[in-house]
Amino acid sequence: MPTILITGGHSGIGLECVKELAARGVDIVLAGRDLARLDETAAALRLRCGVKVTTLGMDVSCLGSIREAAAQCRRMIESGEIGRLQAILCNAGATFRGEPSYTKDGYELTFATNYLGHFLLVQLLIDSLEEDGRVVFTASGTHDPDTTDGKFIGRAVKPDAFALAKTGLDGNKRLPGGKRYTTSKLCVVLHAYELDRRLKAAGLRISSIAYDPGAIAATGLLRDVPGPARAMIGSRPVRWLMKRVGLTLGDLVQSGRALAHLAVSSDVLSGRYYQWKDGALHERRSADLTYDQMLAEALWRDSRTLVQLSPEEEPERLK
Repeated sequence: MPTILITGGHSGIGLECVKELAARGVDIVLAGRDLARLDETAAALRLRCGVKVTTLGMDVSCLGSIREAAAQCRRMIESGEIGRLQAILCNAGATFRGEPSYTKDGYELTFATNYLGHFLLVQLLIDSLEEDGRVVFTASGTHDPDTTDGKFIGRAVKPDAFALAKTGLDGNKRLPGGKRYTTSKLCVVLHAYELDRRLKAAGLRISSIAYDPGAIAATGLLRDVPGPARAMIGSRPVRWLMKRVGLTLGDLVQSGRALAHLAVSSDVLSGRYYQWKDGALHERRSADLTYDQMLAEALWRDSRTLVQLSPEEEPERLK
């Protein structure tokens, strides 16, 4: 029976995804920092579907926490407590408005949560994937500055990993929360494509995929928005207006099920960008900047430096 690890699988899109995966008989590893909610979700999935659900404490914004969780995951695989991973779903994400805040590692919180933590997680666990395994990154259409989605909360800037991680700056300008979010998601797509190229160069059959679930009001991305405003954003009239102006809207349940489809189905291709739109899952072109291989290589190199990846941690499959 396949085993899939997901970050942020206890709420929002991630929760709908794991419900679908569990219904298909997939064993789940739920990784997150809220252990009480993880345990509650795990118990409900076990009762409803009879699958094995394991919880793994992990804060995706904290490099030390990721290292501890990855080591625990590898130990569970070696002991037979869980099976080798069929997929890693890098799904957790958040927006943080206002002035930049920083993690214990000294890195800007949006960049660390949405991109850098998952970069390290994949490096540490890719050797634990099955030969035909898969990595799926939950991205966002807001990463593309040439689209309505990309203009809605702030156009992404060309990423400089060191500047984004250490200062939250673009040149001498401090990035507002919206741009910090969209730029972090631009990094996610660049990473997904670069990982695909490196896997193929190594002769591996592991897939790397980027996914945009569409704008959804009932997710953690609006955690800082007051309740009445959040309800208004999710209302039919406002969603109709958002769609009229060209925004890509998702559906909580269907977008989660689409993520599950990307995790297990054979009809998806590595190195591609998929989007939930108009009631269906489509492959589409991402932002022009995401196809810049030199930029992607620089982002990869700088990310390795930021997470301080040691020779012992470097995945055998990508050496």
